[in-house]
Amino acid sequence: MIDTAPDLIESLNHTIAARDLEPVSFDDLTHLVGQGARVMIRRAFDLRGYPLSDQEVDPLFDRFIDHYKAHMPGQSRPFAGLEASLDRLERDGCRVAVCTNKAEQLAVPLLRKLGLADRMAVITGGDTFAFRKPDGRHLLETIRLAGGDPAKSILVGDSVNDIQAAHNASVASLGVTFGYSDVPIADLNPTRIISHFDELTVELVQETLAASHRAPFPVTA
Repeated sequence: MIDTAPDLIESLNHTIAARDLEPVSFDDLTHLVGQGARVMIRRAFDLRGYPLSDQEVDPLFDRFIDHYKAHMPGQSRPFAGLEASLDRLERDGCRVAVCTNKAEQLAVPLLRKLGLADRMAVITGGDTFAFRKPDGRHLLETIRLAGGDPAKSILVGDSVNDIQAAHNASVASLGVTFGYSDVPIADLNPTRIISHFDELTVELVQETLAASHRAPFPVTA
């Protein structure tokens, strides 16, 4: 939904600068994101050849959170066409929810400051439950809290954790070619693929649901 790359990079580089590490770039980002800020920080240090102990992570996490929240929303903006697609879906009776591995304390204020929070039936983060994507329960619980039905739901995502969560929950998925995936989205076997939110219509939703019901979901580990 939101292109957060510039602000993630800025806050991550602020964090690793505490140990005088070389900054990361957008090319690095696809290998770092997806499991929350703590894992992202660990991966950044691993990338620079400095693995962190468990005791070292918390103060660095706090440094990241403080910087990210202080500059929110920064340069983060909805991906092109998102808001128009929300208008279309809402007009046709669809409900939209957020299921992200970003912590609630980051996801909710960001969406609120971008004027999107009130458009969501529910927002769940990586710390909402005792599990997170790619665990299918994260998606299923989000659907439940939104008052939805998994058989009539679609996950829209850009990464392996998104599409894997949909597979694990036996929920239809719509992969997007933009975002932060480090592998081609087609390799993740979503039900359908789009390259712009302009393509996200209720007709596509119906086609995606129909396609998912015709084909068995992939067996995943």
